[in-house]
Amino acid sequence: MIIIQGGQPLSGSVRAAGAKNAALPAIFASLLTPEPVELVNVPCLRDVETAVELVRALGKEVVWEEGRLLIREPGPLSPRAPEELVRRMRASFLVLGPLLARLGQAQVPLPGGCAIGTRPVDLHLKGLSALGAELEVQEGWVYARAPKLQGRTVYLDYPSVGATEQLLLAGALAAGETAILNPAREPEVVDLSRLLSALGARVRWADDRVVVQGTGALSGARHAVIPDRIEAGTFLLAGAITKGKVRVEGIIPEHLAALLVKLEEAGVEVSCGEDWVSVVMGRDPQGVGVETRPYPGFPTDLQPPMVSFLSLADGESLVTESVFEDRFGHVGELLRMGASIRRQGASLLIRGVGGLTGTRVTASDIRAGAALVLAGLAARGTTEVEGTDHIYRGYEGLAAKLGELGAQIWEEKENTYP
Repeated sequence: MIIIQGGQPLSGSVRAAGAKNAALPAIFASLLTPEPVELVNVPCLRDVETAVELVRALGKEVVWEEGRLLIREPGPLSPRAPEELVRRMRASFLVLGPLLARLGQAQVPLPGGCAIGTRPVDLHLKGLSALGAELEVQEGWVYARAPKLQGRTVYLDYPSVGATEQLLLAGALAAGETAILNPAREPEVVDLSRLLSALGARVRWADDRVVVQGTGALSGARHAVIPDRIEAGTFLLAGAITKGKVRVEGIIPEHLAALLVKLEEAGVEVSCGEDWVSVVMGRDPQGVGVETRPYPGFPTDLQPPMVSFLSLADGESLVTESVFEDRFGHVGELLRMGASIRRQGASLLIRGVGGLTGTRVTASDIRAGAALVLAGLAARGTTEVEGTDHIYRGYEGLAAKLGELGAQIWEEKENTYP
Protein backbone atom coordinates (compact mmCIF):
# COMPACT_ATOMS: atom_id res chain seq x y z
CA MET A 1 0.00 0.00 0.00
CA ILE A 2 1.15 3.54 -0.80
CA ILE A 3 0.05 6.16 1.74
CA ILE A 4 -0.05 9.85 0.80
CA GLN A 5 -0.68 12.95 2.86
CA GLY A 6 -1.86 15.29 0.13
CA GLY A 7 -1.76 19.02 -0.46
CA GLN A 8 1.99 19.53 -0.78
CA PRO A 9 3.23 21.25 -3.99
CA LEU A 10 6.05 19.23 -5.54
CA SER A 11 9.35 20.91 -6.31
CA GLY A 12 12.69 19.78 -7.64
CA SER A 13 14.12 17.54 -10.33
CA VAL A 14 13.97 13.83 -11.02
CA ARG A 15 15.69 11.63 -13.61
CA ALA A 16 13.65 9.31 -15.81
CA ALA A 17 14.40 5.61 -15.79
CA GLY A 18 14.79 3.48 -18.89
CA ALA A 19 11.59 2.72 -20.77
CA LYS A 20 9.86 -0.47 -19.69
CA ASN A 21 8.11 -0.75 -23.06
CA ALA A 22 11.48 -0.60 -24.84
CA ALA A 23 13.34 -2.89 -22.43
CA LEU A 24 10.88 -5.78 -22.74
CA PRO A 25 11.08 -6.32 -26.55
CA ALA A 26 14.85 -5.78 -26.34
CA ILE A 27 15.13 -8.65 -23.85
CA PHE A 28 13.08 -10.90 -26.13
CA ALA A 29 15.20 -9.86 -29.15
CA SER A 30 18.12 -11.64 -27.44
CA LEU A 31 16.40 -14.92 -28.39
CA LEU A 32 17.30 -14.22 -32.03
CA THR A 33 21.04 -14.75 -31.53
CA PRO A 34 23.39 -17.14 -29.71
CA GLU A 35 25.81 -14.25 -29.17
CA PRO A 36 25.85 -12.10 -26.00
CA VAL A 37 23.48 -9.14 -25.83
CA GLU A 38 24.15 -6.36 -23.33
CA LEU A 39 21.35 -3.96 -22.42
CA VAL A 40 21.93 -0.85 -20.32
CA ASN A 41 19.55 1.70 -18.78
CA VAL A 42 17.19 -1.15 -17.93
CA PRO A 43 14.62 -0.21 -15.24
CA CYS A 44 14.21 -2.33 -12.12
CA LEU A 45 10.57 -3.36 -12.52
CA ARG A 46 8.48 -6.44 -11.97
CA ASP A 47 7.64 -6.70 -15.67
CA VAL A 48 11.36 -6.68 -16.46
CA GLU A 49 11.84 -9.36 -13.82
CA THR A 50 9.15 -11.45 -15.55
CA ALA A 51 10.89 -11.01 -18.93
CA VAL A 52 14.21 -12.10 -17.44
CA GLU A 53 12.57 -15.16 -15.86
CA LEU A 54 11.03 -16.02 -19.22
CA VAL A 55 14.22 -15.90 -21.30
CA ARG A 56 16.00 -17.84 -18.57
CA ALA A 57 13.28 -20.50 -18.74
CA LEU A 58 13.81 -20.66 -22.52
CA GLY A 59 17.53 -21.33 -22.07
CA LYS A 60 19.31 -17.99 -21.67
CA GLU A 61 21.70 -17.03 -18.90
CA VAL A 62 21.12 -13.52 -17.58
CA VAL A 63 23.29 -11.38 -15.32
CA TRP A 64 21.34 -8.38 -13.99
CA GLU A 65 23.05 -5.67 -11.98
CA GLU A 66 22.57 -1.91 -11.58
CA GLY A 67 20.49 -1.28 -14.70
CA ARG A 68 22.56 -3.61 -16.88
CA LEU A 69 21.54 -6.95 -18.36
CA LEU A 70 24.06 -9.31 -19.92
CA ILE A 71 22.26 -12.11 -21.76
CA ARG A 72 24.20 -15.18 -22.90
CA GLU A 73 23.23 -18.56 -24.33
CA PRO A 74 25.01 -21.49 -22.65
CA GLY A 75 23.00 -24.20 -24.39
CA PRO A 76 20.07 -24.89 -26.72
CA LEU A 77 16.85 -22.91 -26.52
CA SER A 78 13.47 -24.42 -25.70
CA PRO A 79 10.63 -23.68 -28.15
CA ARG A 80 7.98 -23.87 -25.41
CA ALA A 81 7.27 -20.80 -23.28
CA PRO A 82 6.10 -21.42 -19.69
CA GLU A 83 2.41 -20.69 -19.33
CA GLU A 84 2.64 -19.04 -15.91
CA LEU A 85 5.09 -16.39 -17.12
CA VAL A 86 3.37 -15.52 -20.40
CA ARG A 87 -0.01 -15.20 -18.74
CA ARG A 88 1.51 -12.83 -16.18
CA MET A 89 2.44 -10.17 -18.76
CA ARG A 90 1.09 -9.52 -22.23
CA ALA A 91 4.43 -8.46 -23.73
CA SER A 92 5.69 -12.02 -23.13
CA PHE A 93 3.82 -13.06 -26.27
CA LEU A 94 6.62 -11.38 -28.23
CA VAL A 95 8.76 -14.51 -27.74
CA LEU A 96 6.67 -16.20 -30.43
CA GLY A 97 8.35 -14.51 -33.41
CA PRO A 98 11.96 -14.94 -32.26
CA LEU A 99 11.49 -18.60 -31.29
CA LEU A 100 9.74 -19.38 -34.55
CA ALA A 101 12.33 -17.56 -36.67
CA ARG A 102 15.27 -19.10 -34.81
CA LEU A 103 14.07 -22.66 -34.10
CA GLY A 104 11.44 -23.22 -36.79
CA GLN A 105 8.80 -23.91 -34.15
CA ALA A 106 7.26 -22.37 -31.05
CA GLN A 107 4.55 -23.10 -28.52
CA VAL A 108 3.38 -20.00 -26.69
CA PRO A 109 0.23 -19.54 -24.57
CA LEU A 110 -2.10 -16.66 -25.27
CA PRO A 111 -1.04 -13.71 -23.10
CA GLY A 112 -2.33 -12.05 -19.96
CA GLY A 113 -1.59 -8.63 -18.48
CA CYS A 114 -3.56 -5.58 -17.35
CA ALA A 115 -7.35 -5.67 -17.53
CA ILE A 116 -7.78 -2.71 -19.90
CA GLY A 117 -9.53 -4.46 -22.80
CA THR A 118 -9.37 -7.55 -24.96
CA ARG A 119 -6.24 -6.53 -26.94
CA PRO A 120 -6.45 -9.48 -29.35
CA VAL A 121 -3.34 -10.95 -30.96
CA ASP A 122 -5.02 -11.46 -34.33
CA LEU A 123 -2.66 -9.03 -36.09
CA HIS A 124 0.36 -10.89 -34.69
CA LEU A 125 -0.90 -14.20 -36.04
CA LYS A 126 -2.05 -12.77 -39.38
CA GLY A 127 1.38 -11.22 -39.94
CA LEU A 128 3.33 -14.36 -39.02
CA SER A 129 1.06 -16.40 -41.27
CA ALA A 130 1.88 -14.05 -44.15
CA LEU A 131 5.57 -14.82 -43.55
CA GLY A 132 4.88 -18.53 -44.01
CA ALA A 133 4.12 -19.73 -40.49
CA GLU A 134 1.70 -22.62 -39.97
CA LEU A 135 -0.34 -21.65 -36.93
CA GLU A 136 -2.80 -23.54 -34.80
CA VAL A 137 -4.58 -22.27 -31.70
CA GLN A 138 -5.69 -24.96 -29.27
CA GLU A 139 -6.87 -24.67 -25.68
CA GLY A 140 -5.27 -21.28 -25.12
CA TRP A 141 -1.96 -22.09 -26.82
CA VAL A 142 -0.47 -21.02 -30.15
CA TYR A 143 1.45 -23.77 -31.95
CA ALA A 144 3.62 -22.40 -34.75
CA ARG A 145 5.85 -24.06 -37.35
CA ALA A 146 7.95 -22.68 -40.19
CA PRO A 147 11.13 -24.33 -41.50
CA LYS A 148 12.14 -20.89 -42.79
CA LEU A 149 10.17 -17.68 -42.63
CA GLN A 150 9.98 -15.78 -45.91
CA GLY A 151 9.91 -12.01 -46.04
CA ARG A 152 6.67 -10.54 -47.40
CA THR A 153 4.72 -7.30 -47.44
CA VAL A 154 2.27 -7.19 -44.53
CA TYR A 155 -0.39 -4.55 -44.03
CA LEU A 156 -1.58 -3.89 -40.49
CA ASP A 157 -5.24 -2.87 -40.28
CA TYR A 158 -4.27 -0.93 -37.14
CA PRO A 159 -0.80 0.38 -36.21
CA SER A 160 -0.42 -2.09 -33.35
CA VAL A 161 2.76 -1.73 -31.29
CA GLY A 162 2.86 -5.42 -30.41
CA ALA A 163 2.18 -6.67 -33.93
CA THR A 164 4.80 -4.32 -35.41
CA GLU A 165 7.38 -5.51 -32.89
CA GLN A 166 6.46 -9.16 -33.45
CA LEU A 167 6.98 -8.83 -37.20
CA LEU A 168 10.22 -6.89 -36.83
CA LEU A 169 11.57 -9.64 -34.57
CA ALA A 170 10.48 -12.42 -36.90
CA GLY A 171 11.61 -10.55 -40.01
CA ALA A 172 15.13 -10.14 -38.65
CA LEU A 173 15.84 -13.83 -39.42
CA ALA A 174 13.42 -14.27 -42.33
CA ALA A 175 14.69 -14.74 -45.88
CA GLY A 176 14.49 -11.52 -47.89
CA GLU A 177 12.67 -8.33 -46.96
CA THR A 178 9.71 -7.98 -44.64
CA ALA A 179 7.82 -4.74 -45.28
CA ILE A 180 5.28 -3.69 -42.63
CA LEU A 181 2.76 -1.19 -43.98
CA ASN A 182 0.92 1.06 -41.49
CA PRO A 183 3.34 0.18 -38.67
CA ALA A 184 3.32 1.56 -35.16
CA ARG A 185 5.85 4.38 -34.83
CA GLU A 186 6.07 4.64 -31.06
CA PRO A 187 9.58 5.51 -29.84
CA GLU A 188 9.83 2.08 -28.21
CA VAL A 189 9.26 0.40 -31.59
CA VAL A 190 11.93 2.55 -33.21
CA ASP A 191 14.26 1.66 -30.33
CA LEU A 192 13.73 -2.05 -31.06
CA SER A 193 14.60 -1.44 -34.72
CA ARG A 194 17.84 0.22 -33.57
CA LEU A 195 18.75 -2.87 -31.58
CA LEU A 196 17.93 -5.19 -34.49
CA SER A 197 20.18 -3.09 -36.72
CA ALA A 198 22.97 -3.39 -34.16
CA LEU A 199 22.49 -7.17 -34.18
CA GLY A 200 22.97 -7.26 -37.95
CA ALA A 201 19.52 -6.92 -39.51
CA ARG A 202 19.01 -3.92 -41.79
CA VAL A 203 15.99 -1.82 -40.85
CA ARG A 204 14.81 1.28 -42.66
CA TRP A 205 11.80 3.49 -42.04
CA ALA A 206 9.77 5.23 -44.76
CA ASP A 207 6.62 7.34 -44.75
CA ASP A 208 4.19 4.44 -44.92
CA ARG A 209 6.25 1.43 -43.85
CA VAL A 210 9.19 -0.08 -42.04
CA VAL A 211 11.31 -2.64 -43.90
CA VAL A 212 13.60 -5.20 -42.29
CA GLN A 213 16.13 -7.12 -44.38
CA GLY A 214 16.57 -10.48 -42.72
CA THR A 215 19.82 -12.34 -42.37
CA GLY A 216 20.80 -15.94 -41.79
CA ALA A 217 22.39 -15.24 -38.40
CA LEU A 218 22.59 -12.28 -36.05
CA SER A 219 25.51 -11.18 -33.91
CA GLY A 220 25.67 -9.80 -30.38
CA ALA A 221 25.40 -6.12 -29.47
CA ARG A 222 25.37 -3.54 -26.71
CA HIS A 223 22.26 -1.37 -26.61
CA ALA A 224 21.12 1.52 -24.40
CA VAL A 225 17.35 1.55 -23.75
CA ILE A 226 15.66 4.91 -24.36
CA PRO A 227 14.21 6.94 -21.43
CA ASP A 228 10.67 6.21 -20.28
CA ARG A 229 8.38 8.90 -21.72
CA ILE A 230 5.40 7.57 -19.73
CA GLU A 231 7.20 7.79 -16.40
CA ALA A 232 8.45 11.26 -17.37
CA GLY A 233 4.95 12.38 -18.29
CA THR A 234 3.61 11.06 -15.00
CA PHE A 235 6.10 13.16 -13.03
CA LEU A 236 5.28 16.25 -15.09
CA LEU A 237 1.59 15.72 -14.36
CA ALA A 238 2.44 15.23 -10.67
CA GLY A 239 4.06 18.66 -10.67
CA ALA A 240 1.10 20.21 -12.46
CA ILE A 241 -1.64 18.62 -10.33
CA THR A 242 0.03 19.82 -7.11
CA LYS A 243 0.61 23.34 -8.48
CA GLY A 244 4.32 22.83 -8.12
CA LYS A 245 7.51 23.14 -10.11
CA VAL A 246 9.04 19.89 -11.40
CA ARG A 247 11.84 19.20 -13.84
CA VAL A 248 12.36 15.76 -15.42
CA GLU A 249 15.84 15.09 -16.74
CA GLY A 250 17.41 12.48 -18.98
CA ILE A 251 14.51 12.35 -21.43
CA ILE A 252 13.76 13.05 -25.10
CA PRO A 253 11.28 15.98 -25.11
CA GLU A 254 10.05 15.17 -28.63
CA HIS A 255 8.60 11.92 -27.28
CA LEU A 256 6.31 13.95 -25.00
CA ALA A 257 5.14 16.51 -27.55
CA ALA A 258 1.42 15.62 -27.42
CA LEU A 259 1.31 15.79 -23.62
CA LEU A 260 3.23 19.07 -23.50
CA VAL A 261 0.83 20.73 -25.95
CA LYS A 262 -2.15 19.71 -23.81
CA LEU A 263 -0.47 20.89 -20.61
CA GLU A 264 0.13 24.29 -22.19
CA GLU A 265 -3.49 24.42 -23.34
CA ALA A 266 -4.50 23.77 -19.72
CA GLY A 267 -2.38 26.70 -18.54
CA VAL A 268 0.79 24.95 -17.42
CA GLU A 269 4.08 26.77 -18.03
CA VAL A 270 6.28 24.30 -19.94
CA SER A 271 10.01 24.69 -20.67
CA CYS A 272 12.22 22.28 -22.63
CA GLY A 273 15.93 21.70 -23.10
CA GLU A 274 17.88 19.15 -25.05
CA ASP A 275 17.23 16.37 -22.54
CA TRP A 276 14.85 17.85 -19.96
CA VAL A 277 11.36 19.27 -19.52
CA SER A 278 10.04 21.36 -16.63
CA VAL A 279 6.54 22.42 -15.63
CA VAL A 280 5.41 25.27 -13.40
CA MET A 281 1.77 25.55 -12.29
CA GLY A 282 0.75 28.53 -10.18
CA ARG A 283 -3.00 28.60 -10.81
CA ASP A 284 -5.98 26.36 -11.47
CA PRO A 285 -5.77 24.50 -14.79
CA GLN A 286 -8.32 24.97 -17.56
CA GLY A 287 -10.35 22.11 -19.03
CA VAL A 288 -9.17 20.71 -22.37
CA GLY A 289 -10.13 18.02 -24.84
CA VAL A 290 -7.92 14.94 -25.13
CA GLU A 291 -8.14 11.92 -27.42
CA THR A 292 -5.67 9.07 -27.20
CA ARG A 293 -4.07 8.03 -30.47
CA PRO A 294 -1.10 5.99 -31.71
CA TYR A 295 2.16 7.93 -31.64
CA PRO A 296 2.66 10.81 -32.23
CA GLY A 297 -0.81 11.25 -30.76
CA PHE A 298 -1.61 11.51 -27.07
CA PRO A 299 -0.43 8.27 -25.42
CA THR A 300 -3.06 5.97 -23.94
CA ASP A 301 -0.73 5.21 -21.03
CA LEU A 302 -0.98 8.84 -19.90
CA GLN A 303 -4.76 9.02 -20.16
CA PRO A 304 -5.45 7.89 -16.55
CA PRO A 305 -3.06 10.38 -14.88
CA MET A 306 -4.31 13.09 -17.27
CA VAL A 307 -7.86 12.39 -16.07
CA SER A 308 -6.73 12.93 -12.48
CA PHE A 309 -5.20 16.27 -13.46
CA LEU A 310 -8.29 17.40 -15.38
CA SER A 311 -10.59 16.45 -12.50
CA LEU A 312 -9.31 19.63 -10.80
CA ALA A 313 -9.49 21.88 -13.88
CA ASP A 314 -11.88 24.81 -14.27
CA GLY A 315 -14.78 24.00 -16.59
CA GLU A 316 -15.30 20.82 -18.55
CA SER A 317 -12.91 18.42 -20.23
CA LEU A 318 -13.69 15.63 -22.66
CA VAL A 319 -11.27 12.70 -22.70
CA THR A 320 -11.74 10.04 -25.39
CA GLU A 321 -9.98 6.67 -25.26
CA SER A 322 -9.56 5.34 -28.80
CA VAL A 323 -6.81 2.76 -28.20
CA PHE A 324 -8.23 0.44 -25.51
CA GLU A 325 -11.94 -0.06 -25.03
CA ASP A 326 -11.90 -0.51 -21.26
CA ARG A 327 -9.17 1.74 -19.88
CA PHE A 328 -11.33 3.42 -17.27
CA GLY A 329 -10.57 1.43 -14.12
CA HIS A 330 -9.42 4.61 -12.38
CA VAL A 331 -12.71 6.45 -12.84
CA GLY A 332 -14.72 4.75 -10.10
CA GLU A 333 -11.94 5.33 -7.60
CA LEU A 334 -11.60 9.00 -8.55
CA LEU A 335 -15.34 9.40 -8.04
CA ARG A 336 -14.87 8.11 -4.48
CA MET A 337 -12.36 10.90 -3.97
CA GLY A 338 -14.89 13.52 -5.10
CA ALA A 339 -14.23 13.85 -8.83
CA SER A 340 -17.12 14.59 -11.18
CA ILE A 341 -16.75 12.26 -14.17
CA ARG A 342 -19.42 10.76 -16.40
CA ARG A 343 -18.67 8.08 -18.94
CA GLN A 344 -20.21 8.45 -22.38
CA GLY A 345 -19.21 5.39 -24.39
CA ALA A 346 -15.51 5.70 -25.13
CA SER A 347 -15.34 9.20 -23.63
CA LEU A 348 -15.26 10.78 -20.20
CA LEU A 349 -16.98 14.09 -19.51
CA ILE A 350 -15.08 15.65 -16.62
CA ARG A 351 -16.42 18.63 -14.67
CA GLY A 352 -13.63 20.12 -12.60
CA VAL A 353 -14.14 20.22 -8.85
CA GLY A 354 -12.62 22.49 -6.24
CA GLY A 355 -10.72 19.68 -4.56
CA LEU A 356 -10.41 15.95 -3.97
CA THR A 357 -10.62 14.15 -0.63
CA GLY A 358 -8.27 11.38 0.39
CA THR A 359 -9.66 7.90 1.01
CA ARG A 360 -8.69 4.26 0.44
CA VAL A 361 -8.62 3.36 -3.27
CA THR A 362 -7.45 0.39 -5.32
CA ALA A 363 -5.29 0.34 -8.46
CA SER A 364 -6.73 -1.92 -11.17
CA ASP A 365 -3.73 -1.65 -13.52
CA ILE A 366 -0.37 0.09 -13.85
CA ARG A 367 -1.53 3.46 -15.16
CA ALA A 368 -4.71 3.56 -13.09
CA GLY A 369 -2.44 3.18 -10.07
CA ALA A 370 -0.36 6.15 -11.17
CA ALA A 371 -3.55 8.18 -11.63
CA LEU A 372 -4.66 7.45 -8.07
CA VAL A 373 -1.26 8.35 -6.65
CA LEU A 374 -1.41 11.70 -8.46
CA ALA A 375 -4.93 12.30 -7.19
CA GLY A 376 -3.72 11.53 -3.67
CA LEU A 377 -0.89 14.05 -4.00
CA ALA A 378 -3.44 16.82 -4.63
CA ALA A 379 -6.19 15.63 -2.30
CA ARG A 380 -7.07 16.87 1.15
CA GLY A 381 -6.18 14.43 3.89
CA THR A 382 -4.77 10.93 3.57
CA THR A 383 -5.04 8.66 0.53
CA GLU A 384 -4.22 4.95 0.78
CA VAL A 385 -3.59 3.28 -2.57
CA GLU A 386 -3.89 -0.49 -2.61
CA GLY A 387 -2.86 -2.71 -5.53
CA THR A 388 0.71 -1.42 -5.61
CA ASP A 389 1.86 -4.65 -7.27
CA HIS A 390 0.36 -3.18 -10.44
CA ILE A 391 2.17 0.14 -9.98
CA TYR A 392 5.59 -1.44 -9.57
CA ARG A 393 5.19 -3.41 -12.74
CA GLY A 394 5.71 -0.12 -14.57
CA TYR A 395 7.24 2.49 -12.22
CA GLU A 396 10.68 2.20 -10.65
CA GLY A 397 10.69 3.48 -7.08
CA LEU A 398 7.68 5.75 -7.65
CA ALA A 399 7.09 6.64 -4.00
CA ALA A 400 10.78 7.29 -3.33
CA LYS A 401 11.12 9.59 -6.36
CA LEU A 402 7.99 11.54 -5.43
CA GLY A 403 9.35 11.83 -1.90
CA GLU A 404 12.50 13.44 -3.31
CA LEU A 405 10.21 16.07 -4.89
CA GLY A 406 8.68 16.86 -1.51
CA ALA A 407 5.65 14.57 -1.44
CA GLN A 408 4.57 13.24 1.95
CA ILE A 409 4.39 9.64 0.79
CA TRP A 410 5.45 6.29 2.14
CA GLU A 411 4.83 2.59 1.67
CA GLU A 412 3.86 -0.24 3.94
CA LYS A 413 7.04 -2.26 4.35
CA GLU A 414 5.72 -5.60 3.13
CA ASN A 415 4.75 -4.15 -0.27
CA THR A 416 7.88 -2.12 -0.93
CA TYR A 417 9.52 -2.97 -4.30
CA PRO A 418 12.25 -3.18 -5.29
